[in-house]
Amino acid sequence: MILADVIGEMVSTIKHEAIQRRRLLIVQPLTPEGEPLGTSRIALDSVDAGVGDRVLVNREGRSAEAILGAEGIPVRSVITAVVDEVESGRTVLYRKGVDR
Repeated sequence: MILADVIGEMVSTIKHEAIQRRRLLIVQPLTPEGEPLGTSRIALDSVDAGVGDRVLVNREGRSAEAILGAEGIPVRSVITAVVDEVESGRTVLYRKGVDR
């Protein structure tokens, strides 16, 4: 699982039947401190996340199948949670709605 920011949406008029009516979002992986880490990727939204949200992304195909309740779907990355706060020890590294 990775921490990421949703930075955009992807629009696709033709999709595999297993992901019809599901949103594709562009996410930027982050360090726990909120620094960009690597390149952005596409993830299937399962929690109604949106641009500007900090999220958890599961990056395993089998877990994606379990989360979405379907076998054999062509998905590797699924957004599984919108993050409200990231804390390390007693230090808050991120809190939703608070500029840092």
